[in-house]
Amino acid sequence: MNIHGQPHRSIEADHSSRSARIIDQTFLPHQVEWRDLQTMEDAAEAIQVMRVRGAPLIGATAAFGLYFALRDDATDAALQRAYEVLHATRPTAINLRWALDRVKRVVATLDVEHRAEAAWNEALAICEDDVRTNYAIGKHGLELFRAIQAKKADASAPLNVMTHCNAGWLATVDWGTAISPIYQAHDEGMNVHVWVSETRPRGQGASLTAFELKEHGVPYTLIVDNNAGHLLQRGLVDVVIVGTDRVTAHGDVANKIGTYLKALAAKAHDVPFYVATPVSTIDWTITDGIRDIPIEQRSAREVTHMPGLNAAGIREEVLITPAGTQARNDGFDVTPASLVTALVTEHGAVPATADALRQLQALI
Repeated sequence: MNIHGQPHRSIEADHSSRSARIIDQTFLPHQVEWRDLQTMEDAAEAIQVMRVRGAPLIGATAAFGLYFALRDDATDAALQRAYEVLHATRPTAINLRWALDRVKRVVATLDVEHRAEAAWNEALAICEDDVRTNYAIGKHGLELFRAIQAKKADASAPLNVMTHCNAGWLATVDWGTAISPIYQAHDEGMNVHVWVSETRPRGQGASLTAFELKEHGVPYTLIVDNNAGHLLQRGLVDVVIVGTDRVTAHGDVANKIGTYLKALAAKAHDVPFYVATPVSTIDWTITDGIRDIPIEQRSAREVTHMPGLNAAGIREEVLITPAGTQARNDGFDVTPASLVTALVTEHGAVPATADALRQLQALI
């Protein structure tokens, strides 16, 4: 996708140095800073402090991290240590475990001297697979958008899409999940407009989704999170589409905190609520999202402080609460399957039900 008119991916491999570079998302939207990853510790730190975020991108970054570890020490013990360090960086996003397991399966049966090369190639393959998967999700989502647009009384009116958090190319290797159909709709000339919720406390909607859409030329309007229900009630939203960090085998969905409230409001006002998810984000081992999905507890400082640029254009962080205020900071919430209109996968849109997901699992 585009940054200042130039095509980029969120993570890019350097074949000559056998390293990778990422956009450091902690500087966005005010600065575009690239950061080199050369060690397993670099990759783990980037995931943990959210220089990279979004389930598919976390997985791709972890795959490179496992390569870096094996390049330095490819023994079984070192492989397991690196796996555990990387796996511990973020508890909710299932793509992290999926990518680590994928690389581990490839290298586990190989001789020690061949493991690093195989891990490098598998990390590259994970990236390419992610791009193809997200493009396919976008194609299937675009079909849903066309059907909704066709039912509008005024065919020339914009298709108003609401999203939450960031599920664009910055959350993946390229294209994104929930934002992929938006890009494809815009690129084919559909009159599409996006309601972007700010996504407190870290503001991924305000800083990342808004940045992406602006760079691509997609019309959007930023709203505070609490405005979502009001817009849905007034008929100003045609469809809601979000990404996800984990989906259960029965269709429950974990996504950025605040997603559940949007799903409730969408259900109350008969607005379709879609979840864009690669199959790799489905955790086939669990069935009850509220009981089984671990919810990351993040620093209270993300709630009590607000980062931004001051009048001098210098990045700073300010306290917005009384000093010493305690805050709870759940990173995610769980939307029950009953509130999800459909899951949009690379294989098409499927109902968020145990039966439909079993049929999907049989195909892959």
